[in-house]
Amino acid sequence: MGLLTKDVAIDLGTANTIIYVKGKGIVVREPSVVAIDRYTGKVVAVGNEANEMIGRTPENIIAVRPMKDGVIADFDITQSMIKHFIRQANVVNIFKPRVVVCIPSGITEVERRAVEEAVIQAGAKEVALIEEPMAAAMGAGLPVDKATGSMVVDIGGGTTEVAVLSMGGIVSSRSIRIAGDALDSAIINYLKKNIGINVGDKMAEKIKMAIGSAYEDNEEGTYDVRGRDVSTGLPRTVQIRESQIREAIMENIEEMIEAIKMTLEHTPPELAADVMEHGITLTGGGALIKGLDRLIAEVTKIPTTVAEYPLDCVAVGTGKSLDDIKSMLSKNRIR
Repeated sequence: MGLLTKDVAIDLGTANTIIYVKGKGIVVREPSVVAIDRYTGKVVAVGNEANEMIGRTPENIIAVRPMKDGVIADFDITQSMIKHFIRQANVVNIFKPRVVVCIPSGITEVERRAVEEAVIQAGAKEVALIEEPMAAAMGAGLPVDKATGSMVVDIGGGTTEVAVLSMGGIVSSRSIRIAGDALDSAIINYLKKNIGINVGDKMAEKIKMAIGSAYEDNEEGTYDVRGRDVSTGLPRTVQIRESQIREAIMENIEEMIEAIKMTLEHTPPELAADVMEHGITLTGGGALIKGLDRLIAEVTKIPTTVAEYPLDCVAVGTGKSLDDIKSMLSKNRIR
């Protein structure tokens, strides 16, 4: 390993953390989960290993997600998690790495400082921040530096980020704390209320990925759901239809579409015309929900496409920003 400072980009997500190292690309992609001993506070496992423990641990071990709605919910655990992932990325030597971290566009100054401080405490030399929609647009290959309007909708685990970008900046945006996790919760509540079966977060996510749907078509998928019967408390398997899951998540989908419409309403007419011509680009895990692009296109009357690698766009865009890390750090210096 060389002794030169390595520049690192971190997509610190509610659901997953991705680390991009300049010159190497994505080197770490793991769930943002930490398992700790509730009596000693000691970290037992991080990432994939901790994620496997959810719902399967003895009472002294708890698996927690220290990020909530795109921001830090537990500072110390987040710091331990970041430190673990940076070590895993193999970028720490006698020189600490310079780090760019992406953040939701709607977070407060206090929340921004918490991210900066956590990354510094985890071993970074300096930290710069980039807003998530800008990173997503860069990762999707949109012409963000040009004098033309580009629109991106990034649907992550904790937040949905909607933005119109031009000339290297965000012109209008909206950040709502309704995204993948909210869809999982809606599925859990629907199954409990309407089907009489209790399922956990991991099963809800599997259902969403298998038959999550935003637009009705001729194909009706089904999925065998295993859970616990509400009335008897005994294990039960029931077959769920795609249309039922669409009904479960539609209220949240409508709120996402409302955020898109409000962002467009606050966009200057010239840039709105550009968006009409070039379309809306969807990124993030939520972009993979079947038919979501078709529904958005139908409601907004704007062509809508899913980015080629939607799960990687934010991390890759944050990685691209490393080329400009010196000027980013000068604007954002905290050390």
